[in-house]
Amino acid sequence: MKILIWAERKKLRRSKIVLTAVFATVMVAVIVFAQGQFVFNGSRYVDSAGWFMTTAQSLATFYVLPAVIALVGSYMICREEQEDTQKSLHMIPIDETRLTTAKMIVLLAFSVLIYLLLFVITFLCEVVLHFEALTAAMIFTFFKVYLLDGIGVFLAVAPIVALVAWIKKSYWLALVFAEIYSFTGLFVSMSSMLKTFYPITAAFNLSGYYEASTTQIIGSVISLILCGCLAVAILAGLKRRTH
Repeated sequence: MKILIWAERKKLRRSKIVLTAVFATVMVAVIVFAQGQFVFNGSRYVDSAGWFMTTAQSLATFYVLPAVIALVGSYMICREEQEDTQKSLHMIPIDETRLTTAKMIVLLAFSVLIYLLLFVITFLCEVVLHFEALTAAMIFTFFKVYLLDGIGVFLAVAPIVALVAWIKKSYWLALVFAEIYSFTGLFVSMSSMLKTFYPITAAFNLSGYYEASTTQIIGSVISLILCGCLAVAILAGLKRRTH
């Protein structure tokens, strides 16, 4: 398994799709920072300590990062078939279940790292703007939110990654599906019950971005676990179908 994970990591690092993901993450930070220049009640939004880190994380999740993560995951799953290397893998042979598991582990790591990249960018800006207002507790809280959001969003989009692999179409479909999926979370978040179970907003409950009761957090965790189980079921069905 270690060798498969190492190989998938190396293949992903050579892909331009990673640069696209990094560029999208940096652009989120730039756009949110530009938005923070607007003045409200005599001061800019960005003048409030923590505003930049809070806003960048939520807007990135509703508009950008789930789609980017789904795109990368679908690219990893579909790559062998679309680049016609599937036959070579069958000749080696490689256990497809272990290979798919390795891909999903790498995708989980990628999801966490892309959120931590956004955390580092926003944190450094906060240090420049509000160094004296930052506390260790505040920094740790934001770190936890970004870290757990990376895990939660991975689980939320895992079924989309699996579904795109199942329908055997262009992996760019994952970006479209995930964009609609995450954007819908904006409207779902208006309902306290729906946002507990809708996977994208459930990730916010898991991370602590939303104030939630213990019952709501448990409901959100169950929702995200079910997403992971659904993705496993779809990928298992895909393996049976290809044999």
